[in-house]
Amino acid sequence: MEVKKHHKIILSVFSIVIIVFMIITGILLSIILVKMDSNYNSLNNKIIGLELDVHSKINTLTGSIIETQNLVSNINESFKEELGDFKTEIGGVKNEFAELKASAGEDFSGIVESAVKSVVTIKTDVSQGTGFIISEEGYIITNYHIIEDATQAGIFTYDKEMHQTYRIGINSNLDLALLKIGGTYDNLEFGDSNDVQTGEKVIAIGNPLGLEFSVSEGIVSAIHREGENNLKAYIQTDAALNPGNSGGPLINKQGKVIGINNFKIGEGESLGFALESNYIKEAINKIAMDELNKTLV
Repeated sequence: MEVKKHHKIILSVFSIVIIVFMIITGILLSIILVKMDSNYNSLNNKIIGLELDVHSKINTLTGSIIETQNLVSNINESFKEELGDFKTEIGGVKNEFAELKASAGEDFSGIVESAVKSVVTIKTDVSQGTGFIISEEGYIITNYHIIEDATQAGIFTYDKEMHQTYRIGINSNLDLALLKIGGTYDNLEFGDSNDVQTGEKVIAIGNPLGLEFSVSEGIVSAIHREGENNLKAYIQTDAALNPGNSGGPLINKQGKVIGINNFKIGEGESLGFALESNYIKEAINKIAMDELNKTLV
């Protein structure tokens, strides 16, 4: 069937319309895609800019935090140093006050409160006596006669704790023994026995007749007294010494050990004797050098 002429015209127009529509649609799609790409690039650039800005601010904040931490650390260290100095000053003031009280003859309470914590009770299967700590590592000295015939021995510190002990060495001529217990402790310091003067006040700490950590007060009656070993190495004192005081410290008004309580004469009153501290130091250091190759005091 032959297509009529007007039908051909309609078909041609319709085809042209479709082609034009497709062209216009393609152009519009291209414009939209270009615009979307432009917007995407713009948005991406903004995101990158924001990321850089955030990173920059994070770096700045991190730097500020580090500076703040360093400042706080420096303040803490400074505070600790100042607090340590303050505590040291307070401790020094307390010690000076205790010494002043003792020097004035008021009392030895401040000295005793500090010193008694470094005194120990020694109990064996044959006797009981006293000792005292001479280094923070737990080294203790006492009289040798306290442990001489013992097969078992225990040491009781001021906190009532019992410690196993072992013998480092002895000096039988001076009646000294160096012992050791485990742990860390406050220790007593030695004074110079050459500076001891007749008439100065002293205290003795010990365990007379089993009465633990008893304190007696007296004066130095004489110095350089001769002992049974024929050495003029003993301080005579009228501070009460009884069985159980042996091995305990004789302490001056500065809280320093000037002797180790050793013996008394017979039944006489106020006739106690203590080995002078300079002899103790020399003997103990020799024992330590022989046994440990070190100096303790």
